[in-house]
Amino acid sequence: MKRLPIYLFLCIIGSLSAQKGMTGSRNFYIKIAPTYGFIFEQRNTTGALVKGYIPGMEVDFVKPTCGNKLWHHENNFPDIGISFNYIDFANPKQLGRCFALSPFVEIPLNKKVRASRPVLRICWGFSYLTRKFDINTNPKDIAIGSHLNTFVQWKLLWHLNLNEKVRLEPGLSFAHASNGRSQVPNLGLNVVSLNLGMNIKFDKHPVNSTLTDSSSVWPSRHEVLVWYAAGFNEHEPPGGPKYFTNTLGVNYYYNARNTHKWGAGIDLCYDDQNKYHLMTSGNPAHSWTDVAQMGVKVCYAYNIGRVSFPIEMGYYAISRPKEDGPIFHRIGIRHYCKNGLMFNFTMKSHWVVAAHFDYGIGYRFSIKKKKVDAL
Repeated sequence: MKRLPIYLFLCIIGSLSAQKGMTGSRNFYIKIAPTYGFIFEQRNTTGALVKGYIPGMEVDFVKPTCGNKLWHHENNFPDIGISFNYIDFANPKQLGRCFALSPFVEIPLNKKVRASRPVLRICWGFSYLTRKFDINTNPKDIAIGSHLNTFVQWKLLWHLNLNEKVRLEPGLSFAHASNGRSQVPNLGLNVVSLNLGMNIKFDKHPVNSTLTDSSSVWPSRHEVLVWYAAGFNEHEPPGGPKYFTNTLGVNYYYNARNTHKWGAGIDLCYDDQNKYHLMTSGNPAHSWTDVAQMGVKVCYAYNIGRVSFPIEMGYYAISRPKEDGPIFHRIGIRHYCKNGLMFNFTMKSHWVVAAHFDYGIGYRFSIKKKKVDAL
């Protein structure tokens, strides 16, 4: 259970590195960025944990892409790398500090290279928090139930080129740390911060920008993804029983471009925790059909080569349990192999409340195979 965030980190690293020749260059950057922000309270119950503004530091190893892969061109020549984050939560007794290690991709938001350029960062890895809930020594920390957690960061920044070697990068970021309800309590910690990065470039080898066609181009605008995933969660109180979850999903996608796809789908869910919910509500389950749920959903995914970042929002069309409400969401990462095989790591939630992580595998089928436009 405590290895889950590390498993996520290795999945993301493996997905990015699986795209052979991902940069085609030995050039690299070193980025140092002090940060300063605050804890964003998604619930009033966490207000007592907030003691002040939050300083931090970020150190990144960055690799630029140069155009030897199609997905470099599709994403305006993004940077990829590994980020180390240190965050002081300004509450050493209850929240402590956060140390995070995570791969990232930074996608320029316009195609034209300028001295000033807006960029979006997507970052997902794992974190270690020095303080967590403990019934005896730290009972007021209702935000974090484990030392190891996932770490998600979205950042909007600007590339301000001072010269050929140095780049200034002011930005605004949102970061989240939680364990996906593998241990409770798990409200998570959200941090909004300003940062000012200094990026220093090291030239190691001439850039090879010869375009190589990418195997990430799917041969159809229409596809069906069939997948299965399993996971587990913990119920209150802390230290309570673990419940096994299963999901069978069918997604239809329309590939608007090689980088964007939209669609809809159906999820069939079986969560053992629903037996507990029904029992405590006075309507105990008599068969597996009382526990099962069926959800309908709308789907979107942003693709970077064979790595995909899905966002899904659904509604339980059939569900006896009412504990979590009728709306569910899913975000995460999927890696597609050239032959259509898919590996899944996503987090299901009900609005801001995490339900569980989904570890799974799937396969996507083409409908009316016809080569889509590359760009």
